[in-house]
Amino acid sequence: MLLPLRWLIIPIILFSVHKGFAQGCSDAGFCTMGAMKPDQPFNKKLQLRLRSMELSFYRGTTSATPVVYVATADVSFSLNSRNSFQIKLPYQTVQNGTFDQTGGLGDISLCLTRNIFTSERFDVNLSIGAKIPSNDANLTGTGRWDGKPLPMYYQTSLGTYDAISGISLLTRHWLVATGIQIPLNENNNQFLWNQWTEYPDQLYLENYSQAKELKRGIDVMLRVERNFRFSQFNFSAGLLPIYRITNDEITGPTGNRVKPVGAKGLALSGIVTAGYNLNVKNSVRLLLGHKIVQRVRNPDGLTRDLVTTISYNYRF
Repeated sequence: MLLPLRWLIIPIILFSVHKGFAQGCSDAGFCTMGAMKPDQPFNKKLQLRLRSMELSFYRGTTSATPVVYVATADVSFSLNSRNSFQIKLPYQTVQNGTFDQTGGLGDISLCLTRNIFTSERFDVNLSIGAKIPSNDANLTGTGRWDGKPLPMYYQTSLGTYDAISGISLLTRHWLVATGIQIPLNENNNQFLWNQWTEYPDQLYLENYSQAKELKRGIDVMLRVERNFRFSQFNFSAGLLPIYRITNDEITGPTGNRVKPVGAKGLALSGIVTAGYNLNVKNSVRLLLGHKIVQRVRNPDGLTRDLVTTISYNYRF
């Protein structure tokens, strides 16, 4: 007897995680918060359940050797008919790096979203939120490199408190969202090249941007997404430009504050998603993307070459 289609979808998507390749949004987290999230539901005929819990698993290869894995619990619940609250709790590990392996709780995201206009044709939603650091972004090496400051690629936290705001226009077929993320402090990362003079491959070392006491620049994003929805399947495709409007700042080897050349400007990704509703309460989704444009220099270590994210969502 043939298995129901819904029980075949899960292994197909899981297989795609290992075979697919992509680049997700290389941002500091705000492109998946509140009104700025991808693949948002819009259905005026069906009363949506007001609480949801999403578990997602992410794998991203960097422009050097480390591979970043993140498991995230994303919980959203309604406060009333127009307001909802979201909290994201990630656990991040960095593996296959030539310097070390790290792991720990990532930065916590909090977001309040309000529906400021609704009609049969579209909704307008406004979000305000914050990112709370889990540490000061100064994890150091072990073993041979004991005590040496690790680059931002190896850090489980960006080490800063960030203020976030965004707004979206959502219809059955389209999502247009924009947002801003403002870091409020510098972190305590201490990575400089001159602290790694014993490293055998200095050219490889310089693939990691210096990041001592990094103050990230301000990011502005725009998401434009076309959705295709059917009874159980849904797909989306869109563009996600993120523009760093102010240059990152670090403390250089001489102790002066400097702005690394190329650490501001445009990062542009193409994003696609595929989802399947197992039933009213349960769904799964695969998100892939492709980096089209990236900044020349990324002291924050957020650049990814290949990214795949799979998620399971439970509505209750």
